[in-house]
Amino acid sequence: QVQLVESGGGSVQAGGSLRLSCAASGYTGRRYCMGWFRQAPGKEREGVAAIDSDGSTSYANSVKGRFTISKDNAKNTLFLQMNSLKPEDTAMYVCAARFKSSGACALSADAYKYWGQGTQVTVSS
Repeated sequence: QVQLVESGGGSVQAGGSLRLSCAASGYTGRRYCMGWFRQAPGKEREGVAAIDSDGSTSYANSVKGRFTISKDNAKNTLFLQMNSLKPEDTAMYVCAARFKSSGACALSADAYKYWGQGTQVTVSS
């Protein structure tokens, strides 16, 4: 069973930075996609970023150029570096994972099977 545990959330002023972490355990040695999703009051759930086993990445237009997804395979940890944060980035950020045999890692929440508990990010203006 895959388990995902997020950390690194908190409060920051606009323009600041945060780095989220997602510690993964389970069947992470297989071909996989991992991603970050966020949910804010009054907004739809949004796929933020995803990364494939080979390191290929995808980003939502709303965060492209500001956020960077990465992973440390040795530590089984996923990261989301968030720079130039804006108040509209305020949300619960959740780590997710799925396994696959082929294809790109899309930012579609329905495709992801395993989910963490989330970590809150609050950006003040």
